[in-house]
Amino acid sequence: MKVMLAKRAGFCFGVKRATQMAFEAAGKDQKTFTLGPIIHSPQVVNKLEEMGVGVVKDLSGVSNGTVIIRSHGVLASEMDEANQKQLEVVDATCPFVKKAQEHVQYLSEAGYDVLVVGDADHPEVQGIVSYGKEKVYVVASGDQVKQLPKMGKMGVVAQTTQSFDNLKSVVTACLRRGGEVRVYNTICDATAVRQQEATELAQQVDCMIVIGGFNSANTRRLAEICTEIQPRTYHIETAAEIDCSWFQGVETVGVTAGASTPKWIIDEVMDRLDQVNNSH
Repeated sequence: MKVMLAKRAGFCFGVKRATQMAFEAAGKDQKTFTLGPIIHSPQVVNKLEEMGVGVVKDLSGVSNGTVIIRSHGVLASEMDEANQKQLEVVDATCPFVKKAQEHVQYLSEAGYDVLVVGDADHPEVQGIVSYGKEKVYVVASGDQVKQLPKMGKMGVVAQTTQSFDNLKSVVTACLRRGGEVRVYNTICDATAVRQQEATELAQQVDCMIVIGGFNSANTRRLAEICTEIQPRTYHIETAAEIDCSWFQGVETVGVTAGASTPKWIIDEVMDRLDQVNNSH
Protein backbone atom coordinates (compact mmCIF):
# COMPACT_ATOMS: atom_id res chain seq x y z
CA MET A 1 0.00 0.00 0.00
CA LYS A 2 1.53 3.31 -1.12
CA VAL A 3 1.05 6.27 1.24
CA MET A 4 1.32 9.80 -0.18
CA LEU A 5 1.55 12.84 2.11
CA ALA A 6 0.58 16.30 0.80
CA LYS A 7 3.59 18.63 0.66
CA ARG A 8 1.95 21.45 2.67
CA ALA A 9 0.02 19.33 5.17
CA GLY A 10 -0.16 20.84 8.66
CA PHE A 11 0.74 24.14 10.29
CA CYS A 12 0.48 27.35 8.31
CA PHE A 13 2.79 30.27 9.14
CA GLY A 14 0.39 32.02 11.54
CA VAL A 15 -0.49 28.89 13.51
CA LYS A 16 3.16 27.80 13.77
CA ARG A 17 4.10 31.26 15.06
CA ALA A 18 1.25 31.33 17.60
CA THR A 19 2.07 27.86 18.90
CA GLN A 20 5.76 28.69 19.32
CA MET A 21 4.89 31.88 21.21
CA ALA A 22 2.50 29.96 23.49
CA PHE A 23 5.01 27.25 24.36
CA GLU A 24 7.70 29.88 25.02
CA ALA A 25 5.32 31.77 27.34
CA ALA A 26 4.47 28.49 29.11
CA GLY A 27 8.07 28.25 30.29
CA LYS A 28 7.72 31.37 32.46
CA ASP A 29 6.99 31.15 36.18
CA GLN A 30 3.92 33.36 36.40
CA LYS A 31 0.26 32.46 35.81
CA THR A 32 -0.32 32.07 32.07
CA PHE A 33 -3.46 31.42 30.07
CA THR A 34 -4.87 31.79 26.55
CA LEU A 35 -7.96 33.84 25.77
CA GLY A 36 -9.87 31.17 23.88
CA PRO A 37 -8.05 28.10 22.48
CA ILE A 38 -4.69 29.14 20.97
CA ILE A 39 -5.48 27.18 17.77
CA HIS A 40 -8.17 24.70 16.68
CA SER A 41 -6.27 21.62 17.86
CA PRO A 42 -7.50 20.00 21.11
CA GLN A 43 -4.21 18.08 21.35
CA VAL A 44 -2.10 21.27 21.33
CA VAL A 45 -4.47 22.90 23.84
CA ASN A 46 -4.13 19.84 26.12
CA LYS A 47 -0.33 19.93 25.89
CA LEU A 48 -0.30 23.57 26.95
CA GLU A 49 -2.66 22.80 29.84
CA GLU A 50 -0.21 20.10 31.02
CA MET A 51 2.43 22.86 31.06
CA GLY A 52 0.18 25.07 33.21
CA VAL A 53 -1.37 27.22 30.48
CA GLY A 54 -5.14 27.26 30.98
CA VAL A 55 -7.88 28.53 28.67
CA VAL A 56 -10.32 31.26 29.71
CA LYS A 57 -13.40 32.41 27.80
CA ASP A 58 -13.13 36.00 29.03
CA LEU A 59 -11.04 38.19 31.36
CA SER A 60 -13.70 38.80 34.02
CA GLY A 61 -12.01 36.57 36.62
CA VAL A 62 -8.44 37.49 35.70
CA SER A 63 -6.54 40.13 37.63
CA ASN A 64 -2.86 39.32 36.94
CA GLY A 65 -0.52 37.12 34.95
CA THR A 66 0.15 36.61 31.24
CA VAL A 67 -2.57 36.38 28.61
CA ILE A 68 -1.79 34.84 25.22
CA ILE A 69 -3.93 36.10 22.34
CA ARG A 70 -4.88 33.24 20.01
CA SER A 71 -3.94 33.07 16.33
CA HIS A 72 -7.52 34.01 15.26
CA GLY A 73 -7.28 37.23 17.28
CA VAL A 74 -9.79 38.55 19.81
CA LEU A 75 -12.27 41.41 20.12
CA ALA A 76 -10.80 44.92 20.27
CA SER A 77 -12.61 45.38 23.62
CA GLU A 78 -10.89 42.27 25.03
CA MET A 79 -7.47 43.60 24.02
CA ASP A 80 -8.34 46.93 25.70
CA GLU A 81 -9.45 45.12 28.86
CA ALA A 82 -6.18 43.14 29.03
CA ASN A 83 -4.19 46.38 28.77
CA GLN A 84 -6.38 48.17 31.34
CA LYS A 85 -5.79 45.32 33.81
CA GLN A 86 -2.06 45.64 33.10
CA LEU A 87 -1.77 41.98 32.18
CA GLU A 88 1.32 40.89 30.28
CA VAL A 89 0.03 40.37 26.75
CA VAL A 90 1.61 37.91 24.32
CA ASP A 91 -0.10 38.80 21.07
CA ALA A 92 -0.01 35.66 18.90
CA THR A 93 -2.62 36.98 16.46
CA CYS A 94 -1.70 35.84 12.94
CA PRO A 95 -0.13 38.83 11.12
CA PHE A 96 -2.56 38.30 8.21
CA VAL A 97 -5.51 38.53 10.63
CA LYS A 98 -3.94 41.58 12.27
CA LYS A 99 -3.72 43.27 8.87
CA ALA A 100 -7.46 42.64 8.27
CA GLN A 101 -8.24 44.19 11.69
CA GLU A 102 -6.16 47.27 10.82
CA HIS A 103 -7.84 47.70 7.43
CA VAL A 104 -11.33 47.56 9.01
CA GLN A 105 -10.30 50.17 11.59
CA TYR A 106 -8.86 52.45 8.90
CA LEU A 107 -11.85 52.11 6.53
CA SER A 108 -14.31 52.69 9.34
CA GLU A 109 -12.50 55.81 10.56
CA ALA A 110 -12.31 57.08 6.94
CA GLY A 111 -16.12 56.97 6.64
CA TYR A 112 -16.60 53.75 4.67
CA ASP A 113 -19.34 51.22 5.31
CA VAL A 114 -17.31 48.03 5.74
CA LEU A 115 -18.08 44.56 4.39
CA VAL A 116 -16.21 41.59 5.86
CA VAL A 117 -16.41 38.53 3.61
CA GLY A 118 -16.62 35.44 5.79
CA ASP A 119 -18.42 33.36 8.39
CA ALA A 120 -20.17 35.59 10.95
CA ASP A 121 -19.90 32.92 13.67
CA HIS A 122 -16.14 32.44 13.32
CA PRO A 123 -13.99 34.01 16.09
CA GLU A 124 -11.58 35.48 13.54
CA VAL A 125 -14.42 37.35 11.82
CA GLN A 126 -15.95 38.51 15.11
CA GLY A 127 -12.56 39.93 16.08
CA ILE A 128 -12.08 41.67 12.72
CA VAL A 129 -15.58 43.22 12.87
CA SER A 130 -14.94 44.62 16.35
CA TYR A 131 -12.27 46.98 14.98
CA GLY A 132 -14.90 48.90 12.99
CA LYS A 133 -16.83 51.86 14.39
CA GLU A 134 -20.44 51.15 13.47
CA LYS A 135 -21.50 50.18 9.94
CA VAL A 136 -19.71 46.85 9.55
CA TYR A 137 -21.51 43.99 7.79
CA VAL A 138 -20.52 40.34 7.44
CA VAL A 139 -21.46 38.74 4.12
CA ALA A 140 -20.91 35.11 3.17
CA SER A 141 -21.54 35.60 -0.57
CA GLY A 142 -22.20 38.08 -3.34
CA ASP A 143 -25.94 37.35 -3.10
CA GLN A 144 -26.03 38.74 0.45
CA VAL A 145 -24.71 42.12 -0.73
CA LYS A 146 -28.08 42.76 -2.45
CA GLN A 147 -29.81 42.67 0.96
CA LEU A 148 -27.69 45.47 2.46
CA PRO A 149 -28.83 49.10 2.78
CA LYS A 150 -27.67 51.70 0.25
CA MET A 151 -24.05 52.81 0.70
CA GLY A 152 -22.01 55.59 -0.87
CA LYS A 153 -18.54 54.35 0.07
CA MET A 154 -17.90 50.62 0.55
CA GLY A 155 -14.75 49.06 1.98
CA VAL A 156 -14.19 45.30 1.59
CA VAL A 157 -11.88 42.93 3.50
CA ALA A 158 -11.97 39.15 3.78
CA GLN A 159 -11.61 36.48 6.44
CA THR A 160 -8.09 35.15 5.80
CA THR A 161 -9.35 31.64 4.93
CA GLN A 162 -11.91 32.72 2.32
CA SER A 163 -11.61 31.61 -1.30
CA PHE A 164 -10.55 34.23 -3.84
CA ASP A 165 -13.61 33.40 -5.98
CA ASN A 166 -15.94 34.22 -3.10
CA LEU A 167 -14.20 37.54 -2.43
CA LYS A 168 -14.45 38.32 -6.15
CA SER A 169 -18.21 37.59 -6.18
CA VAL A 170 -18.75 40.02 -3.28
CA VAL A 171 -16.63 42.74 -4.88
CA THR A 172 -18.49 42.31 -8.20
CA ALA A 173 -21.83 42.66 -6.37
CA CYS A 174 -20.54 45.84 -4.66
CA LEU A 175 -19.42 47.34 -7.99
CA ARG A 176 -22.87 46.71 -9.47
CA ARG A 177 -24.42 48.82 -6.69
CA GLY A 178 -22.42 51.85 -7.81
CA GLY A 179 -20.53 54.27 -5.59
CA GLU A 180 -16.94 53.98 -4.41
CA VAL A 181 -15.55 50.52 -3.60
CA ARG A 182 -12.22 50.08 -1.84
CA VAL A 183 -10.93 46.50 -1.56
CA TYR A 184 -8.17 44.96 0.53
CA ASN A 185 -7.36 41.37 -0.38
CA THR A 186 -6.63 39.95 3.08
CA ILE A 187 -6.81 36.28 2.05
CA CYS A 188 -3.85 34.12 3.08
CA ASP A 189 -2.95 31.66 0.33
CA ALA A 190 -2.13 28.87 2.83
CA THR A 191 -5.74 27.69 2.73
CA ALA A 192 -5.95 27.76 -1.08
CA VAL A 193 -2.65 25.90 -1.43
CA ARG A 194 -3.78 23.13 0.95
CA GLN A 195 -7.12 22.81 -0.83
CA GLN A 196 -5.47 22.61 -4.26
CA GLU A 197 -3.03 19.94 -3.07
CA ALA A 198 -5.85 17.95 -1.43
CA THR A 199 -7.87 18.11 -4.66
CA GLU A 200 -4.97 16.80 -6.74
CA LEU A 201 -4.10 14.08 -4.22
CA ALA A 202 -7.69 12.83 -3.83
CA GLN A 203 -7.84 12.27 -7.59
CA GLN A 204 -4.86 9.90 -7.47
CA VAL A 205 -5.69 7.62 -4.52
CA ASP A 206 -8.11 4.91 -3.38
CA CYS A 207 -8.54 6.41 0.11
CA MET A 208 -7.91 9.79 1.79
CA ILE A 209 -7.04 10.55 5.40
CA VAL A 210 -7.59 14.16 6.53
CA ILE A 211 -6.01 15.00 9.91
CA GLY A 212 -7.10 17.88 12.13
CA GLY A 213 -9.41 19.14 14.83
CA PHE A 214 -13.11 18.46 14.35
CA ASN A 215 -13.58 22.12 15.41
CA SER A 216 -11.21 23.36 12.69
CA ALA A 217 -13.13 24.99 9.81
CA ASN A 218 -10.27 24.68 7.32
CA THR A 219 -9.78 20.96 8.15
CA ARG A 220 -13.49 20.25 7.74
CA ARG A 221 -13.39 22.00 4.37
CA LEU A 222 -10.44 19.84 3.29
CA ALA A 223 -12.45 16.74 4.26
CA GLU A 224 -15.46 17.99 2.26
CA ILE A 225 -13.34 18.67 -0.83
CA CYS A 226 -11.70 15.23 -0.64
CA THR A 227 -15.02 13.43 -0.05
CA GLU A 228 -16.51 15.01 -3.19
CA ILE A 229 -13.67 13.49 -5.22
CA GLN A 230 -12.91 10.33 -3.22
CA PRO A 231 -15.87 9.03 -1.13
CA ARG A 232 -13.48 6.89 0.93
CA THR A 233 -12.28 9.93 2.88
CA TYR A 234 -11.85 9.83 6.66
CA HIS A 235 -11.48 12.90 8.89
CA ILE A 236 -9.53 12.03 12.07
CA GLU A 237 -7.92 13.96 14.90
CA THR A 238 -5.37 11.32 15.98
CA ALA A 239 -3.74 8.08 14.84
CA ALA A 240 -5.76 6.13 17.41
CA GLU A 241 -8.91 6.65 15.31
CA ILE A 242 -7.54 4.77 12.29
CA ASP A 243 -9.46 1.58 11.47
CA CYS A 244 -7.63 -1.18 9.55
CA SER A 245 -10.85 -2.08 7.70
CA TRP A 246 -10.69 1.23 5.83
CA PHE A 247 -7.80 -0.09 3.74
CA GLN A 248 -9.24 -3.34 2.39
CA GLY A 249 -8.52 -3.44 -1.34
CA VAL A 250 -6.69 -0.10 -1.14
CA GLU A 251 -3.42 0.31 -3.07
CA THR A 252 -2.83 4.04 -2.57
CA VAL A 253 -3.62 6.28 0.42
CA GLY A 254 -3.44 10.06 0.41
CA VAL A 255 -2.83 12.03 3.62
CA THR A 256 -3.34 15.71 4.24
CA ALA A 257 -3.83 17.87 7.33
CA GLY A 258 -5.42 21.18 8.26
CA ALA A 259 -3.47 24.33 9.05
CA SER A 260 -3.91 23.76 12.82
CA THR A 261 -2.51 20.20 12.82
CA PRO A 262 0.93 19.85 14.47
CA LYS A 263 3.68 17.79 12.82
CA TRP A 264 3.86 15.29 15.68
CA ILE A 265 0.25 14.24 15.08
CA ILE A 266 0.91 13.85 11.34
CA ASP A 267 4.02 11.76 12.16
CA GLU A 268 1.98 9.49 14.47
CA VAL A 269 -0.59 8.94 11.70
CA MET A 270 2.15 8.10 9.18
CA ASP A 271 3.68 5.62 11.69
CA ARG A 272 0.27 4.03 12.24
CA LEU A 273 -0.24 3.64 8.48
CA ASP A 274 3.18 1.93 8.30
CA GLN A 275 2.00 -0.53 10.97
CA VAL A 276 -1.21 -1.20 9.01
CA ASN A 277 0.89 -1.77 5.88
CA ASN A 278 3.20 -4.22 7.66
CA SER A 279 0.30 -6.19 9.15
CA HIS A 280 -1.26 -6.87 5.73
